[in-house]
Amino acid sequence: MLARLNRIVRSDDYRFVVRSGRRSATPNLVIYTRRGTAERPPRVGFIVSKAVGNAVRRNLVRRRLKAAVSVLVSDLAPGTDVVIRALPAAAQASWASLNTEITQILHKGMARA
Repeated sequence: MLARLNRIVRSDDYRFVVRSGRRSATPNLVIYTRRGTAERPPRVGFIVSKAVGNAVRRNLVRRRLKAAVSVLVSDLAPGTDVVIRALPAAAQASWASLNTEITQILHKGMARA
C-alpha cells in the first residue's frame, strides 16, 4: 500500500498533472508524468473509470496497479507526480502483463519528463 505522502489525493492535483504532464501510453495504460519541486516525495494517483468494468473489476485493476507501483515508487525522483489511467483493455489484462507494462511505462515516462 502506498503511504499517504506518496498519493495524489486532491482533484486539482490530478487535473494539473493530466493537463500539463508528459503522456506515455501502452495498450492497457496511459501515464502522465510531471516533475515538480524536489522538496517533497514522489506522488502517484490512479484513474480507473467505469469504462473498465463494474466495481469489482475496477477495484481489481486498481489494486494490481497499486501493488506494482508500491515497489517502484522509491525509484521515482523526488517531487515527481505520476497519474496512471487504466484503459478498458486493462480489465482483461493479466497481473504479469500489467506489472510489466507499468514498469516499462514508468521508466519511459521518467526518462521523458
